[in-house]
Amino acid sequence: MDAFAGRMPAFNILTLNAHMGFNLLNRRFVLHALRDAIRDVSADMVFLQEVLGAHARHAKRHLNWPEGPQYEFLADAIWTQFAYGQNAVYPDGHHGNALLSKFPIVHHENRDVTVHGHEERGMLHCVIDIPGRATQVHTICVHLGLREGHRKQQLELLCAIIANEIPADAPLIVAGDFNDWRRRGHPLLTRRGLHEAFEEAHGHVAATFPARWPVMPLDRIYLRNVSAHKPKVLSSRPWSHLSDHAPLLAGIKL
Repeated sequence: MDAFAGRMPAFNILTLNAHMGFNLLNRRFVLHALRDAIRDVSADMVFLQEVLGAHARHAKRHLNWPEGPQYEFLADAIWTQFAYGQNAVYPDGHHGNALLSKFPIVHHENRDVTVHGHEERGMLHCVIDIPGRATQVHTICVHLGLREGHRKQQLELLCAIIANEIPADAPLIVAGDFNDWRRRGHPLLTRRGLHEAFEEAHGHVAATFPARWPVMPLDRIYLRNVSAHKPKVLSSRPWSHLSDHAPLLAGIKL
């Protein structure tokens, strides 16, 4: 997508917990429909959580299981750049976070933020070249833990990455599944100069879970040195039947 001048967004982003390609109650494998839905919203960058790199048992059970990793199947020929951060490993395979991009990914690094002995979590940091822009965009795809104490530690690690490794004047997008339904972690980021796209546009963070009747604000888009244009929760069909989380879509203005 070409960059727009003036107040129009330079590009669109989508963030989604892909639920490993299954619908809300894990009854149906919906990865093909999910790919179609992602294509339809014309996102230039797609932040994915819980996307499978491999799963031998599922591959045997489902005839339409893709030959390669789910993130490559979703990227197809539309998003020519992608990066994957492996978080959880088990006998049948592994899953993690991924970024799909229409723009060059010049660097990526996955950070293990697992609290020892508990659920495996990670943050995928990518650096993106935007054509026609001198400044590179930093992105961090996030999936935090279910326990509040774990999330606090993980958010402190996130803040350290931002403070120590990302230039203060660089455009920054931090998006994903924060699992912060009580909003206790929210002030940790806003006090460090990030603003949340939906809170800035509507006065509150977005409810995204469960997908069919969203009441809990689990997914977020935090920004620094950029602004959001018309952020939306995609909670109607087909999205309400493609995951347990409703995705977030926003235009980004540089």
